[in-house]
Amino acid sequence: MIRWKTGTVVGIVEVRGTVQVVDVADESGTTSRAIRYTDTMRPLRPGDRVRMNATAAELSLGSGGAHFVYDAFGDTDEGGESLPDHGGHIMKLRYTPLQRAVLAAEEPASPHHGVMARARTIERMPVLIGELHSMLPIALAWMFGEPSASERPRVSYVMTDGGALPLALSRHAAELKSLGWLDGTITCGHAYGGELETVNRYTALLAAKHVQRADVTIAVMGPGIVGTGTPFGHTGTETADLIHAVAALGGVPIVMPRISFADARERHRGISHHLLETLGTLTLARAIVPLPEWPDERQRLQLERQLEASGVAKRHELVSVPGVTPEEAEKRMRSYPVPITTMGRGLRDDPAFFAAVCAAAQHALSLLRERR
Repeated sequence: MIRWKTGTVVGIVEVRGTVQVVDVADESGTTSRAIRYTDTMRPLRPGDRVRMNATAAELSLGSGGAHFVYDAFGDTDEGGESLPDHGGHIMKLRYTPLQRAVLAAEEPASPHHGVMARARTIERMPVLIGELHSMLPIALAWMFGEPSASERPRVSYVMTDGGALPLALSRHAAELKSLGWLDGTITCGHAYGGELETVNRYTALLAAKHVQRADVTIAVMGPGIVGTGTPFGHTGTETADLIHAVAALGGVPIVMPRISFADARERHRGISHHLLETLGTLTLARAIVPLPEWPDERQRLQLERQLEASGVAKRHELVSVPGVTPEEAEKRMRSYPVPITTMGRGLRDDPAFFAAVCAAAQHALSLLRERR
């Protein structure tokens, strides 16, 4: 099912890279927010008549309430934009009207083909694996928000195709790159728009290590996770696939656990059922699961019960990380200028979520420092 809407552009709200945010009024005069990707289509102007995909917003899904502009009436081939021809032959969004050829790092025309042809291991590189896109800025703010940090690691971001496909949609990725906290971005599978494009998660990890020279890689989907309320009907199951890829390539898989005591949904209280089911049932390789030290005894006991009952405690390495507190996390988040929320909640609303991600980031830093 696709729900279409037509309307007229009445205002330009924001332009962020190849993302244009506009206000569109429909025939009844109701104004809606809409997004236009200008990498392959011309920017919109006030007065343009547009057709929008309104499906997610009308179903009240997590697209931020925005529609997506599919076409502007009167556009011609000559009026549109085309992606630059980099000589690539790898198609993303395959067999759809918007399929596009990208120059993948692996293919012969790529300047990185030789490196990628030889690469077989990521050489014990720590890889932070997360389920929600908001974990990306939290982890990096913890790493780089420490004023006394003298040695800063090189960090690559691997965006999978479990959520949004265009990297351009991520306000966080753009801001983190401009701050110098991200040294490179890679989009794999059908995700697109990274500084490097790769065919799959394995080559994305190899490219992070050998092309972008990353000390640490963060692998997490773009904005928007799919869920159904069932044990395995969600795209967070890619956590298991990423653990397998990291382990197979000789890296160190470190899971950023999804923990919350503020979520109204019982299945996501404490450790999310997504993570418990994925780590307890779907994983074939061992990962490190760092946890902050919990001052609240009741919460700590709940986490212990969940980890034991799900089998996660036996299948994976649980590591207690001292010194990670909501107070310290809040200090470090201040160095990041964009508000960070998870499911609409900020740090003060959901301190456990932030502390858990920060504990994983701290453990990755500790591994690097031990090697130096």
